[in-house]
Amino acid sequence: MSVDQILPGFVYLAVVLVLLVVGKWVYDGLHRGFALGAELIEKRNLAAALAASGYYLGLVIVLGGVVSGPASFSLLDDVIGLAIFGLLGIVLLNLSALINDKAVFSQFAIEHEIVGLLEGANYVAVGLITAGAMSGEGGLASGLVFWIGGLAALIVAGLLYDRITPYDLHDELEKGNVAVAAAFAGVLAGFGNVIRLAGEGDFVSWNQSLTEFGYYTVAGLVLLPFVRLFADRILLPGARLGDELVREQPNLGAGVIAGVTYLAASMLIGLTL
Repeated sequence: MSVDQILPGFVYLAVVLVLLVVGKWVYDGLHRGFALGAELIEKRNLAAALAASGYYLGLVIVLGGVVSGPASFSLLDDVIGLAIFGLLGIVLLNLSALINDKAVFSQFAIEHEIVGLLEGANYVAVGLITAGAMSGEGGLASGLVFWIGGLAALIVAGLLYDRITPYDLHDELEKGNVAVAAAFAGVLAGFGNVIRLAGEGDFVSWNQSLTEFGYYTVAGLVLLPFVRLFADRILLPGARLGDELVREQPNLGAGVIAGVTYLAASMLIGLTL
């Protein structure tokens, strides 16, 4: 491999690292008075760690979507484009997380590690959506349209999941049920991945791109109850995951299995549909 091939990679990596620092500054600015080091070391705040981890993972996913975009004929043009769209991705990640927080999580009077778990999953989900909207060839307008559509679909998925569960999602989260929170976190991340699949790729035409976006979105929404049924009846013979989540002492392991099932199903959608 020649120097001409290696150099651009190091330049892109340097730009991404700078963008990661900028993303951290934005996160710290939105959480004034928040110092991750103090929260982790002095207070051992698990909620803060989970939320911050989800944010950084979502940020890396967004920047990965930007980096995977088409290259131009000039390294300088690539760096400028990476910087501009990277900054835009940071803005969209934080904005979408704030919107989703107001639309979904504002209904929950929840505390402790559940807050961090759901916030972290939310950051991962909107990071996936933003990465899909920012990837491939296409204009800024198409990317913003798919970002808005993806965010709306994620909110709908969260509300639909609340309707299809045999228990009251709000009540269980407010009671501090970490098992239910783990399952819901998997739903958010999994559906965010489905929306990433719907939005990624080159923009061809509004008709074709919107049709594909709608196809993946509807498939993800339709499969939500089927995945839940599969997890209940197949993965845990002799018991029901839904019952395990809301026992007197909720089964956290069952919540993890349910959440991972949704995430795995989103990957299978990408491989098969």
